[in-house]
Amino acid sequence: MRENTDATAPTVEAVIDIQGMTCASCVARVEKRLGRVDGVEAAVNLATETARVRYPADLDTAALVDAVRAAGYDATVRPRAATRTAGAPASAPAVTTDVPGARPQGRTDADAPMPAPVAIPAPGGEIDAVTGRGLEATEGLPSGATPVAAHRPGEANHVYGAHDVHEPADAHGAHAHDTADAPGATPLRVRLWVSLALAVPVVALGMIPAWQFPGWQWVSLVLTTPIVLWGGWPFHRATLRNARHGAATMDTLITLGTFAAFLWSVWALVFGSAGRIGIRHEVMLFGPVHDATSVVYFEVAAAVTVFLLLGRVIEQRSTRRAGAALRALLDIGAREAELADGRRIDIDSLAVGDDFVVRPGATVATDGVVLDGRASVDESMLTGESIPVDVGPGSTVTGGTIASGGRLVVRATGVGEQTRLARIARLVEDAQLGKSRVQRLADRISGVFVPVVIVLAVLTLVAWILAGQPIAAGFTAAVAVLIIACPCALGLATPIAILVGTGRGAQLGILVTGPAALESAERIDTIVLDKTGTLTAGRMSVTSVTVDEDQDAADALRRIAAVERGSEHPVAHAIVAAAGEGAVAADLEALPGRGITGVVDGVRVFAGRPALADDLGAPLSRVLRAAVADGEQRGTVIVAGWPDERGAMRARAVIEVADTVRPESAAAVAELRALGLEPVLLTGDNPHVAASVAAELGIDRVRAGVLPEGKVDEIAALRAEGRTVAMVGDGVNDAAALASADLGIAMGGGTDAALHASDVALMRDDPRGIVTAVRLSRRTMRVIRGNLFWAFAYNVAALPLAALGLLNPMLAGAAMAFSSVFVVLNSLRLRRAV
Repeated sequence: MRENTDATAPTVEAVIDIQGMTCASCVARVEKRLGRVDGVEAAVNLATETARVRYPADLDTAALVDAVRAAGYDATVRPRAATRTAGAPASAPAVTTDVPGARPQGRTDADAPMPAPVAIPAPGGEIDAVTGRGLEATEGLPSGATPVAAHRPGEANHVYGAHDVHEPADAHGAHAHDTADAPGATPLRVRLWVSLALAVPVVALGMIPAWQFPGWQWVSLVLTTPIVLWGGWPFHRATLRNARHGAATMDTLITLGTFAAFLWSVWALVFGSAGRIGIRHEVMLFGPVHDATSVVYFEVAAAVTVFLLLGRVIEQRSTRRAGAALRALLDIGAREAELADGRRIDIDSLAVGDDFVVRPGATVATDGVVLDGRASVDESMLTGESIPVDVGPGSTVTGGTIASGGRLVVRATGVGEQTRLARIARLVEDAQLGKSRVQRLADRISGVFVPVVIVLAVLTLVAWILAGQPIAAGFTAAVAVLIIACPCALGLATPIAILVGTGRGAQLGILVTGPAALESAERIDTIVLDKTGTLTAGRMSVTSVTVDEDQDAADALRRIAAVERGSEHPVAHAIVAAAGEGAVAADLEALPGRGITGVVDGVRVFAGRPALADDLGAPLSRVLRAAVADGEQRGTVIVAGWPDERGAMRARAVIEVADTVRPESAAAVAELRALGLEPVLLTGDNPHVAASVAAELGIDRVRAGVLPEGKVDEIAALRAEGRTVAMVGDGVNDAAALASADLGIAMGGGTDAALHASDVALMRDDPRGIVTAVRLSRRTMRVIRGNLFWAFAYNVAALPLAALGLLNPMLAGAAMAFSSVFVVLNSLRLRRAV
């Protein structure tokens, strides 16, 4: 792949939909052609029939289409749309700027198929909240581009192309090859059923001698001709197109094999003894017959074509199912929005700042902030969490979620490409476009696979003849070699599993950046867990209230909350939340760094650090001193008091406030251990708090009091021990550690910086999602290895058997069709993973 000559030049990211690819050799050819265009970097994916391309912003998109067509395929270029803002056109492509040495999101330098852009906000532009890329609306379209209707429901991006630009038959992952049911084309299933109906009598006559009446060969010729020419036309069309460009693919093998069998049969029928009335023909499934002038292979040509059509139909349908998760994600967006003034508008007309209404049971039109009303919102389609979330004024809502139990008035904060749904879809699509190291190896092997098979078939025929065997025997073996080979299984082994696995992850609220993240997730043996916001709730709450024996805890909490209502401190908010509604103390006085005082029920009440009680001369009883000593081991303690009957200030209560451990954290840590991972707690909190949380969760290894830059050093120290480390965090201070770890996992409530630096993003605040992500990654990698083993083992075992004449071409055709189907069906098991 050719490097961009100017590393700082602005580039456009685009996805090219490619029609006509059938195997991994096609992938290698397209990548090679695109790589010859100056400044273009491309990674082609067979399962999604797409290429992810970055090219100079001043490059005519026609050059990309021409490059793909030079490889023998049709193409449609669809650049990324710019982030849409109110009043700005929705059709401008996104421009990114490369920074030398920057780490691609979610990948190491060695694994990345292309350098990743770094977030640099353009003048007047924005930074994408998830990808972190600077987006800039360019002036107009790329040179030579023609806009056509947007293909994604609810999104503001458009398709740009050159020459004969059209919308792809299935824009999101349907690996239908050139046999997709394109408008005006004969559906593949129609070719299958018609060919099957014609092939049944042909195979029966060829294999059952008792049914062979005088002239049966001529009947077979009549029935087989439309099967080979019309039924197999999708394969032959691809072969001819590739031949014009000097390419050979799996379709080439199919065409050579079926036409060899068909033309040989025609020759034997017209010029050989097979054409004489009464000559019988016997087909042997294992091993050929030996009279060259009496052998006809009509049943082979017919059956092989039907088997391949059947395999292609099953593969087409199964692969569409594989991409269903992403399509379902895109389809959950609303089509219309009801504005606050009662008007209904198309979703594409909605702009940031518009106020719209969400009625009970309706889909939230786009991301926004609730202005009025209360409701429960079902976010399960995005997060996988089945429990609805209660929202009210000030709450944020996500487009595509469903409201129930109330009417909301929402102000739009993001539309089109700005929405959370669109960003999630982009992340999932990017992951599915990526390639693992093992897939790139398979692509290189497949690039020379077809020519090698053709040479092997010729050598097989020559070897049989030189060995003194009948030509018919050598011909049968050569045809079997051509038909049995299947580079398609090699090409599909990895991308189809990634397609299904990442789609399943999206359903579970897990966003994986690509194959490199899956490979890393499988290898990790140590998982470093940030405390605040990851294992804990990330917000302060009252964990205990201790009072003297003569005091009422509820009354003490009421008095303290009345004073704390005048403070903006998180500890104060926790106390107020625990007490509920109530009055505000009078004559409030803030004591910076120590606490606050105020008048409640006619007496002055103080609340603050233990040192404040000493300053005010308010002694603590033995019970309260013990509560302070115990509470400081776990969190923050607040001492509060008021005067006694004699007017002397006295401490009356101790409130312990802490960032509470999530209820799911203990189970998550236990499951991580069960997966063979060693958990390490890494936090900036004091050692006492960290040790308390670690003991509660069963974590043995703790690193406390670590500054943000120190977290990177801790990760490096673990890696120096020979460990493969995953880091889980949610804050800005975790971003550097997430990027430096072998695998970075960002929690769902995390900041944009954490999400950008991570390899895996969890869409909800549940640490059990970490376990799910690791399990899904391991399961996906197991499926990939199984697929590759089958694909390689099949070809390694089948080709020698065919060359030795141990396989009839009909069985070879069935086996070849099944090899691709097996890889797809095996990958579909991931739809139920975890």
